[in-house]
Amino acid sequence: MMDELTLVQRIVVWLLPVVFAITVHEVAHGWMAKQYGDKTADQQGRLTLNPLKHIDPVGTIIVPGLLLITFTGFIFGWAKPVPVDARNFKNPKKAMMMVALAGPLSNLLMAVGWALLIRLGVAIEVEYVSMPLIYSGVAGITINLVLALINLLPIPPLDGSRVLSGLLPDYWAWRYNQLERWGFLILLILLASNVLSMVLAYPLYYVQQLFFNLAGL
Repeated sequence: MMDELTLVQRIVVWLLPVVFAITVHEVAHGWMAKQYGDKTADQQGRLTLNPLKHIDPVGTIIVPGLLLITFTGFIFGWAKPVPVDARNFKNPKKAMMMVALAGPLSNLLMAVGWALLIRLGVAIEVEYVSMPLIYSGVAGITINLVLALINLLPIPPLDGSRVLSGLLPDYWAWRYNQLERWGFLILLILLASNVLSMVLAYPLYYVQQLFFNLAGL
């Protein structure tokens, strides 16, 4: 659907969904941490939807931008992680699991919101109003599902690894978390080798269809 757009149109369509998805993902982590007793993110002014507080030059601008202009068909990114101090939790393992899950869950909720926006666009019969809503909605669903799926991978420090770590016995959780120093490199290798795309292709396709059906497409 996006193939018919020019590069400038693609950037305009994807800009807000990408920035919003990444920003809300991080705010969700900080908000959940606060519910469990850690106010670090709140005290540092990170519980805000102002993207300027969360932008990571590489993860929020350069990486998504390069993926967009190279027409890879696969776009993702990240923001500056919100600070979380597990020492403020009464039950650190459970709290860290819930904090980790809050990010992907927020992306799924946002995908629902974008699906409803598409429904609105479909209902509006004025093309110059409906088409921007539909294109933005498709981009919003896609980036949020990609972020949710990637972050659920059990690669430290992705959110999925925090959940798995919380389920493991303390010793094995500690050994497992030692992989975090290599996590970003592992992720880059999986992306560059196209393994990441192959692993996520089918789950992303089927989940996308569910949300597109919800959107009325």
